[in-house]
Formats: sequence, C-alpha cells, structure tokens
Amino acid sequence: MLFCPKCGSVLKAGKKAGELECIRCGAKIKPKGELKVSEQLKAHKKVEVVSEDEEVLSKTKEQCPKCKHPEAYYWLVQTRASDEAATKFLKCCKCGYTWRDYN
Repeated sequence: MLFCPKCGSVLKAGKKAGELECIRCGAKIKPKGELKVSEQLKAHKKVEVVSEDEEVLSKTKEQCPKCKHPEAYYWLVQTRASDEAATKFLKCCKCGYTWRDYN
C-alpha cells in the first residue's frame, strides 16, 4: 500500500495506466517500478446444522412436486447475506423428496 507524499492518505489506481491518485487531495503520482495489485481472501467455514430426526421438524401443507403428497417437513437456512430472507427447505413426508422454496 502506498501513501500520498503530500497529505499521507492512501493512493488508489488512477484513471491512466501506471498512475496513482490520492483519495483525499487528488494528487497524481507516477510510481517508480512495476505496480502489482493482489488480494488474499480467507475461506470461511460454513456450518449448517439440520436435524435428520423428522420428529423435531415442523410440518406444513405444501404439495410435493414429485409425488403430489399434500404434506411436507420444513426448515429454514440462511444461505445468502444476513439482510436477505432465509431459504426454506421442504422434505416430503411420504417419499422423502427435498426441494427449496425461495418465497
């Protein structure tokens, strides 16, 4: 990370190739040598706990798309960002087919 020699703020990539621009004062600097931009991301482990015990899962009147049985178990999982709705998973009480409901 490079800093502005005038005000000390962080420099970002400028509009022209090979040029850096200060985010505070707007000074344009042409650095010596080659510029290299890299980013290192750490993988977050995703933990999902779903009970396989059907006795603890709630039931709903939802028709199975496979066997047309009118009742299914369901559970909610936060599969996307926390500010978005959870994904509802359903499992047919008769045939065991599992599907998602995004509504």
